[in-house]
Amino acid sequence: MADDDLHEMLLDYNRSVVEEFRANKGKCGGGFEGNPMLLLTVTGARSGRRLTSPLSYTPLDDDFIVFASAGGQPTHPQWYFNLVANPGVEIEVGTESFAATATVLEGDERERAYTAMTTALPRFGEYQAAVEREIPVIRLRRKG
Repeated sequence: MADDDLHEMLLDYNRSVVEEFRANKGKCGGGFEGNPMLLLTVTGARSGRRLTSPLSYTPLDDDFIVFASAGGQPTHPQWYFNLVANPGVEIEVGTESFAATATVLEGDERERAYTAMTTALPRFGEYQAAVEREIPVIRLRRKG
């Protein structure tokens, strides 16, 4: 399968999960059943398009922690590169939507957030163990 075909399949899948999330007040079934979920909307680094991805998260203090795990794939997800280029994002949690700032964590901050996420959702530790890259850990902090 060509990379473009795979990318389109992923976009279609994400669209269906986004629709389910919005229709069910922030809850999704399938592989997301029982996980805390949010929708992350980023601005494309080159296209300028607004792109929305469904992600599992862990709350930490007043922030939201997400992993750029790509489900344990060997490369970072595209939304990660867009977020690095444009850290002003929008988040939807439940029925609430708000602006946030994304920060890729490093050092002790990353370790604290990584531990919180992998304790709450152990499969994210399995994703890290399965790949050679260090999976980026991102803090999403509400603006204002």
